Amino acid sequence: MNPISQLGMERPDEAPTAAYRNGASWLLPGMLVLVSLLWLSSLITFLVTPLAAMPIYFAGRYLVLDATSLLFVLVVNTVYLVISVYMLSRERTSHELITDLRVRAVWSLLFMLVVNLGILCNHLILQWTLIEVTTACAVVMMVCGKFGASRAVAWRYMLYSSMTLAITFLGFMCLVQSSALREMTMNFQIDQINRALTTDRDPWQRLGLALILFGLGGKLGLAPLYSWLPQTYEAAPTSTSALLASVQFNLCVVAMFRALQVFQDIEPGFVSQELLFMGYLSLVVAAIQIMAARNYKRLIAYACISSSGVIAIGLSVGQAAAYGVVLYVVSNAFVKSLLFITAGRMRSVYGTNDVGPLSGVIRVLPFAGLLFTGGIFALLGFPPFASFLAEMLILSGIVQAGNLLAFTLLCVMLTIIFVATGRTIFPMLWGTPPKARAPFKESLISILPKLGFVGVLTMLGTYTPEAVTRLLSAVAHSIGGS
Repeated sequence: MNPISQLGMERPDEAPTAAYRNGASWLLPGMLVLVSLLWLSSLITFLVTPLAAMPIYFAGRYLVLDATSLLFVLVVNTVYLVISVYMLSRERTSHELITDLRVRAVWSLLFMLVVNLGILCNHLILQWTLIEVTTACAVVMMVCGKFGASRAVAWRYMLYSSMTLAITFLGFMCLVQSSALREMTMNFQIDQINRALTTDRDPWQRLGLALILFGLGGKLGLAPLYSWLPQTYEAAPTSTSALLASVQFNLCVVAMFRALQVFQDIEPGFVSQELLFMGYLSLVVAAIQIMAARNYKRLIAYACISSSGVIAIGLSVGQAAAYGVVLYVVSNAFVKSLLFITAGRMRSVYGTNDVGPLSGVIRVLPFAGLLFTGGIFALLGFPPFASFLAEMLILSGIVQAGNLLAFTLLCVMLTIIFVATGRTIFPMLWGTPPKARAPFKESLISILPKLGFVGVLTMLGTYTPEAVTRLLSAVAHSIGGS
């Protein structure tokens, strides 16, 4: 077995022991109650706060509730609710993981509080700081406990994350230098920063913008600073992989959106070219690596790089593609969570992340196999899932922008990724098992939240409630959508 595939892996299901019954058995149920309250508060805020009343500033204007923060607070808290249910179900079936899960539960709560603050942030440097705090929390969640990932993987993740954030910070300093040379004072509050920027060709300002986009792109897993992502997502425990791919990723997307909200009218061409280059390169890297992947968790990780490339290309187009980009980001949060937590269930039964021994998963784990199949179809952009509609809107926007090169490359790379993913994953799911195994029972508590993800993805791809459409449109308009 590949040594990497042994890092941070879930252990096979085992019956709970006295350690579970007599220990802090209240911790994960208590966490689930707190998470449910957090989710309910974000849902109620969405339902009762009209878009016309936004933005709403508070905490000395360091925090803001606007369309962008409202959408992503709701998305990440929904994802975290399902991850919490997954962690509770794993605690009840694998006694060896009990201590690890409880420690991770505490750190994941801190992680989520910081993520919520980061999404609500109205100050670029404060938001940058909170992203770094989530990175530190993620490192602890990766290595804690008996079955955590290796410290080498965790430190590599920390090193790359710190490097990308350091590049972003250098970009902020270049903006300060630019404003100082023009005898202006730089205020990094998002609604104030435009006052210190110029529409003239300012080399310091352009360098600052280039570094900010490059650093945030690295944090999103865009090439060329992507190499931390596959090994980290594979080696990390399942719940941590899902938090990184679907929660921290969206915090970084919000930071990218904030940068675009600031610079889209000042340096539109410069922004577009840099995002286009990173998107192209990411799709090529993802396609090559997916063709070689023989590990289903690593394959999901490279698919995440592919998704980041699609987002970057869509953002480079702006205007007509913006709504599709926002819908694509939201749908991917649910898709990646569904795939990682379902992969965790498969890992707990088969004891490996390698594709070979898993032939015929659908016979051994009927529900998990069907849900993983649905997640793969959603990932590949099949109807009726939201990712299909989002990709069509992005491609339509690219055509309207007249960028036929981007359209052609995106179609070719997505086709290669589709074929390569199907060639690897579908025999794993539908093939003939090497030996007969009785089907495993799957609890209702572990199935229902995943079905909820499938339901949301189907709803967003077929009929989106008017209130959700208005919110998605408001976010798209804020990043240059028409």
